[in-house]
Amino acid sequence: MGMVGGGKDAFIGAVHRIAAQIDGQIELVCGAFSSNVQRSIGSGHALYLPPERCYEDYQQMLTQEAALPASERMDFVAIVTPNHMHFPVAKAALEHGFHVLSDKPATLNLNEALALKEIVEKTGQLYGLTHTYNGYPMVKQAREMIAEGKIGKVVKVVVEYSQGWLADKNSEASKQASWRLDPAKSGVSCCMGDIGVHAANLAEYITGQKIDSICAELSSVIEGRTLDDDGTVLLKFAQGTHGVLLASQISIGEENNLNIRIYGDKASVSWVQQEPNSLWLKFNDQPSQLIRSGVGNFSNTVSATMRTPAGHPEGYLEAFANIYQAFASQIRNCNSSSNAHFDVPGIDEAIRGMAFIENVVQASQSDLKWHKLAIN
Repeated sequence: MGMVGGGKDAFIGAVHRIAAQIDGQIELVCGAFSSNVQRSIGSGHALYLPPERCYEDYQQMLTQEAALPASERMDFVAIVTPNHMHFPVAKAALEHGFHVLSDKPATLNLNEALALKEIVEKTGQLYGLTHTYNGYPMVKQAREMIAEGKIGKVVKVVVEYSQGWLADKNSEASKQASWRLDPAKSGVSCCMGDIGVHAANLAEYITGQKIDSICAELSSVIEGRTLDDDGTVLLKFAQGTHGVLLASQISIGEENNLNIRIYGDKASVSWVQQEPNSLWLKFNDQPSQLIRSGVGNFSNTVSATMRTPAGHPEGYLEAFANIYQAFASQIRNCNSSSNAHFDVPGIDEAIRGMAFIENVVQASQSDLKWHKLAIN
């Protein structure tokens, strides 16, 4: 793979690189790691890449990689830039004949995401989106249990993603905060665009249901901020299920508190990202069951995402790696006649994510209660 963004002092770039290499299937061979030429090339040197494949910018990388023999050039591009660069880099990569795996959200706005789908379909290249939390084994287990009817008909979903790192106005000076709070780089939302969209995707992924309507209230708790740092969204799913989504970056004391509870008419399941190896199955008329990663029998799909024996925690990096591993398999099979399914969020999830972000912002600004989730 080649990488765009993720140079010196960039948190998420290192996460992507570690995750990509966990299973020994993917090698970082080149990159354009920063909009600053010296930092870009220096970051490549620090990663021990060949000097001739440490590029000044992504345009140079794509042009020169495309000119290499097929056996030498990169197979795909990992995009780990701020949001406003996702679309131009993805567009250029696809049009140069490279597959793309992008950090979320997919683009700066919904129109770009819709345009990106046309490019994906026209070029025939693969596009993946790193909705990381789908990669956890117990998340996949919950999805399977619900699909099999283990909790009965789903009636309510409660999903929360709370952080506290933006509760202090002084945090705005950090590199990670500054671009997320800048509409030109982040888009129309900070909190919902950064973490709320993860929560929405997780709710849809586990339940197998699509969010149909929303009622939202977003806030900028810290005075002077243009974009939201906290929000609450009521949800209605297409099958009639009700839910609530809480997202916050000003909740003091919260680290990365992503959790979800899904209630059926027979039982419920709950999962907490800070205890990722555990999945609770609860009832009204019998003892609760704690399902632990690596203990007992799981389907081949779930088992394939587990790397360590029971009791050895598998967390964020491993979940990220499961997305990368599935994308690598998808690339290997893209020219075959196989009908195999690869569990990688794609362009449709990218569009739904951007639609969720923009619709939530619009709903929050409206006096009407319910708003249909409009894709276009």
